[in-house]
Amino acid sequence: MKRRCFYFCYLLFPLLLFGQNPPRWINNSARESAFPSNVFYTAFLSENASSQETFAQMNARLENAVKRKISESIRVKVRSEQTIEEKSFQSSSGVNRFQTDVQDNLHTSSDAELVGIKTETYFDQSARMVYAFAYVNKYELIGYYKSNLSVNIGQIESVVKTAQDLEANGEKAQARRQLENANSIFSKIRYVQDLLTAVDVNASAEDLQQGKTETLYNTFIQMQARLAQAVYVYVESSEDLFGQKVDIVANRVKAELAKNGCSFVENAEEADYLLKINVSTRTTGNFSGMIFCYADTQIDLYDVYKQKTIYSNEISQKGGSNTQEKAGRKAMEDVVLQVVQKLKQWINI
Repeated sequence: MKRRCFYFCYLLFPLLLFGQNPPRWINNSARESAFPSNVFYTAFLSENASSQETFAQMNARLENAVKRKISESIRVKVRSEQTIEEKSFQSSSGVNRFQTDVQDNLHTSSDAELVGIKTETYFDQSARMVYAFAYVNKYELIGYYKSNLSVNIGQIESVVKTAQDLEANGEKAQARRQLENANSIFSKIRYVQDLLTAVDVNASAEDLQQGKTETLYNTFIQMQARLAQAVYVYVESSEDLFGQKVDIVANRVKAELAKNGCSFVENAEEADYLLKINVSTRTTGNFSGMIFCYADTQIDLYDVYKQKTIYSNEISQKGGSNTQEKAGRKAMEDVVLQVVQKLKQWINI
């Protein structure tokens, strides 16, 4: 009994899905009357039913095809505008890569399905024909993408503001990473603006928020170029002050190099240079109550782009004070100047 019910439902499914009465949109003139071109984008497909597919498979395939067709009718205009802009791009270091990323993202975005598309299908059993119809209201489409544009611009404003704050605090590496988040958002903004231009012939610069977008884009490009010129250094140090682990040399070297445009990262993969500092202290003697020590400092500078160590040296600096610890600390502090002077000859700052 259950098996009979199953087969009955299987046979009944196409009737329930496609209905008995042909919809008006099957007729070309009726379709144009109900869905005028000044208000709707439409797409229509028909196909002979295939014995190699179930009704559900045919329905799903044609439904997807007609949605792609209506999307493509709009995206063709968008792609043509993108191609024209692509030819006008100016190449420059630090900007060209972003523009390439934008174009890649634009084409990826343009392959996405437009929102708000509605579809209907119908199966004519007597003629063994399957029909599919898709439509989208232009004004609903415009309203959605205008709202989407505002959301994305708000996200860009937040990203740029955060990057500006990080840069102002000297955290240039973090600022550069923050700006990377803007690439995909800018591409969405550009795509939506192109889409709105294609859909709404009366779209104004204010509707497209072009002034705000251009200001944000210029700020972004300037920051990106500025941060691209910064030198990023990863420092690994080991300092022994008579058994006490300290960071005297590393911290002072960072401070001095920062004055010359270097920024320091916590991830070696983000660095232009890898700097290793190893310091040990030793006592050499005392004279009239003064203790003298040496800070033996080994430095190795690795150029990430050249993939080799470009500078290696050992510098010993003497220091004196009334205690061993103070003498060792003084030697460490005084060796910094020599280390920085040597490094500045090799780091492009």
